[in-house]
Amino acid sequence: MRIYHVLLQDSLCSKLSDRKQVATVVADASDASEADEELVRSLGADQIVRRGDGVADRILELYPDGVDGLFDGAVQDAAVLPAVKTGGDVATVRWYQGNGQRDLRVHAVSVADMAEEQEKLDELRQLAEDGVVTLRVADSYSPDDAWRAHERLEAGGTRGRLVIDFTK
Repeated sequence: MRIYHVLLQDSLCSKLSDRKQVATVVADASDASEADEELVRSLGADQIVRRGDGVADRILELYPDGVDGLFDGAVQDAAVLPAVKTGGDVATVRWYQGNGQRDLRVHAVSVADMAEEQEKLDELRQLAEDGVVTLRVADSYSPDDAWRAHERLEAGGTRGRLVIDFTK
Protein backbone atom coordinates (compact mmCIF):
# COMPACT_ATOMS: atom_id res chain seq x y z
CA MET A 1 0.00 0.00 0.00
CA ARG A 2 1.34 3.43 -0.94
CA ILE A 3 1.43 6.21 1.64
CA TYR A 4 0.77 9.81 0.66
CA HIS A 5 0.93 12.99 2.67
CA VAL A 6 -1.47 15.77 1.77
CA LEU A 7 -0.76 19.30 2.99
CA LEU A 8 -4.02 21.19 3.32
CA GLN A 9 -5.61 19.85 0.21
CA ASP A 10 -8.98 18.84 1.59
CA SER A 11 -10.46 17.93 -1.78
CA LEU A 12 -7.46 15.85 -2.76
CA CYS A 13 -7.52 14.16 0.63
CA SER A 14 -11.11 13.07 0.07
CA LYS A 15 -10.35 11.88 -3.47
CA LEU A 16 -7.40 9.76 -2.33
CA SER A 17 -9.30 8.32 0.60
CA ASP A 18 -11.84 6.88 -1.82
CA ARG A 19 -9.00 4.70 -3.07
CA LYS A 20 -8.09 3.04 0.23
CA GLN A 21 -6.89 -0.03 -1.60
CA VAL A 22 -3.99 1.94 -3.04
CA ALA A 23 -3.28 4.70 -0.56
CA THR A 24 -2.97 5.57 3.09
CA VAL A 25 -3.58 9.29 3.44
CA VAL A 26 -1.61 11.31 6.00
CA ALA A 27 -2.72 14.93 6.23
CA ASP A 28 -1.82 17.96 8.27
CA ALA A 29 -3.98 20.30 10.30
CA SER A 30 -3.20 23.74 11.67
CA ASP A 31 -1.35 24.12 14.95
CA ALA A 32 -4.20 25.78 16.79
CA SER A 33 -7.47 24.23 15.71
CA GLU A 34 -8.97 20.92 16.77
CA ALA A 35 -11.79 21.77 14.36
CA ASP A 36 -9.25 21.61 11.51
CA GLU A 37 -8.21 18.16 12.66
CA GLU A 38 -11.82 16.97 12.76
CA LEU A 39 -12.44 18.38 9.29
CA VAL A 40 -9.37 16.76 7.78
CA ARG A 41 -10.24 13.41 9.37
CA SER A 42 -13.81 13.67 8.04
CA LEU A 43 -12.38 14.13 4.55
CA GLY A 44 -10.59 10.82 4.72
CA ALA A 45 -7.20 11.23 6.36
CA ASP A 46 -5.93 8.03 7.98
CA GLN A 47 -3.32 9.88 10.06
CA ILE A 48 -3.01 13.56 10.98
CA VAL A 49 0.08 15.51 11.94
CA ARG A 50 0.30 19.11 13.10
CA ARG A 51 1.46 21.53 10.42
CA GLY A 52 4.26 24.06 10.77
CA ASP A 53 7.89 23.79 11.79
CA GLY A 54 8.92 20.17 12.15
CA VAL A 55 6.08 18.70 10.06
CA ALA A 56 8.55 16.46 8.18
CA ASP A 57 9.84 15.09 11.50
CA ARG A 58 6.27 14.35 12.61
CA ILE A 59 5.58 12.47 9.38
CA LEU A 60 8.80 10.49 9.82
CA GLU A 61 7.74 9.55 13.36
CA LEU A 62 4.75 7.76 11.80
CA TYR A 63 6.59 6.45 8.72
CA PRO A 64 10.34 6.23 9.45
CA ASP A 65 11.13 5.31 5.83
CA GLY A 66 9.18 8.32 4.55
CA VAL A 67 6.03 8.59 2.48
CA ASP A 68 5.79 7.52 -1.17
CA GLY A 69 4.44 10.84 -2.34
CA LEU A 70 3.55 14.26 -1.02
CA PHE A 71 1.06 16.86 -2.25
CA ASP A 72 2.28 20.23 -0.96
CA GLY A 73 -0.67 22.60 -1.25
CA ALA A 74 0.52 24.47 1.85
CA VAL A 75 3.66 25.74 0.05
CA GLN A 76 6.09 24.36 2.63
CA ASP A 77 8.51 23.46 -0.15
CA ALA A 78 11.96 22.31 1.08
CA ALA A 79 10.73 21.92 4.67
CA VAL A 80 8.70 18.82 3.76
CA LEU A 81 11.08 17.08 1.35
CA PRO A 82 12.81 15.02 4.09
CA ALA A 83 9.48 13.24 4.71
CA VAL A 84 9.46 11.71 1.20
CA LYS A 85 11.21 8.43 0.41
CA THR A 86 14.23 8.61 -1.87
CA GLY A 87 12.88 8.39 -5.42
CA GLY A 88 9.40 9.48 -4.29
CA ASP A 89 7.08 11.99 -5.90
CA VAL A 90 6.28 15.52 -4.75
CA ALA A 91 3.56 17.69 -6.25
CA THR A 92 4.08 21.38 -5.54
CA VAL A 93 2.33 24.63 -6.32
CA ARG A 94 3.69 28.05 -7.17
CA TRP A 95 6.50 26.70 -9.34
CA TYR A 96 8.70 25.18 -6.62
CA GLN A 97 11.07 22.76 -8.38
CA GLY A 98 12.63 20.94 -5.44
CA ASN A 99 16.26 20.91 -4.38
CA GLY A 100 17.54 18.17 -6.70
CA GLN A 101 18.40 15.79 -3.86
CA ARG A 102 17.55 12.11 -3.25
CA ASP A 103 16.16 11.56 -6.75
CA LEU A 104 12.80 13.03 -5.79
CA ARG A 105 10.50 13.53 -8.76
CA VAL A 106 9.00 17.01 -8.37
CA HIS A 107 5.84 17.89 -10.29
CA ALA A 108 5.18 21.64 -10.23
CA VAL A 109 1.48 22.33 -10.68
CA SER A 110 0.26 25.74 -11.78
CA VAL A 111 -3.26 27.02 -12.21
CA ALA A 112 -2.05 29.00 -15.21
CA ASP A 113 -0.86 25.77 -16.85
CA MET A 114 -4.29 24.21 -16.41
CA ALA A 115 -6.38 27.15 -17.67
CA GLU A 116 -6.58 25.73 -21.21
CA GLU A 117 -6.86 22.06 -20.23
CA GLN A 118 -10.57 21.75 -20.97
CA GLU A 119 -10.71 17.96 -20.60
CA LYS A 120 -9.07 18.06 -17.17
CA LEU A 121 -11.24 20.97 -16.06
CA ASP A 122 -14.34 19.11 -17.20
CA GLU A 123 -13.25 16.04 -15.23
CA LEU A 124 -12.76 18.23 -12.16
CA ARG A 125 -16.19 19.79 -12.68
CA GLN A 126 -17.74 16.33 -12.89
CA LEU A 127 -15.96 15.17 -9.72
CA ALA A 128 -17.31 18.25 -7.91
CA GLU A 129 -20.83 17.68 -9.22
CA ASP A 130 -20.66 14.04 -8.14
CA GLY A 131 -19.51 15.04 -4.66
CA VAL A 132 -16.20 13.17 -5.00
CA VAL A 133 -14.20 16.38 -4.61
CA THR A 134 -15.44 18.93 -2.11
CA LEU A 135 -15.18 22.58 -3.03
CA ARG A 136 -14.92 24.81 -0.02
CA VAL A 137 -15.88 28.43 -0.47
CA ALA A 138 -15.35 30.46 2.68
CA ASP A 139 -17.07 33.56 1.28
CA SER A 140 -17.71 35.51 -1.88
CA TYR A 141 -17.26 39.22 -2.55
CA SER A 142 -18.28 41.67 -5.23
CA PRO A 143 -15.44 43.21 -7.23
CA ASP A 144 -15.95 46.46 -5.30
CA ASP A 145 -15.30 44.56 -2.05
CA ALA A 146 -12.26 42.62 -3.30
CA TRP A 147 -10.14 44.55 -0.80
CA ARG A 148 -12.10 42.86 2.01
CA ALA A 149 -11.17 39.45 0.61
CA HIS A 150 -7.51 40.48 0.56
CA GLU A 151 -7.68 41.67 4.16
CA ARG A 152 -9.28 38.42 5.25
CA LEU A 153 -6.73 36.34 3.38
CA GLU A 154 -3.84 38.31 4.87
CA ALA A 155 -5.29 37.82 8.38
CA GLY A 156 -4.91 34.06 7.92
CA GLY A 157 -6.96 31.18 9.23
CA THR A 158 -9.40 31.08 6.32
CA ARG A 159 -10.62 27.58 5.51
CA GLY A 160 -11.86 27.45 1.94
CA ARG A 161 -11.51 29.84 -0.95
CA LEU A 162 -12.42 33.50 -1.09
CA VAL A 163 -14.20 34.13 -4.38
CA ILE A 164 -14.64 37.40 -6.29
CA ASP A 165 -18.09 37.08 -7.86
CA PHE A 166 -18.33 39.21 -10.98
CA THR A 167 -22.09 38.67 -11.17
CA LYS A 168 -22.61 40.82 -8.04
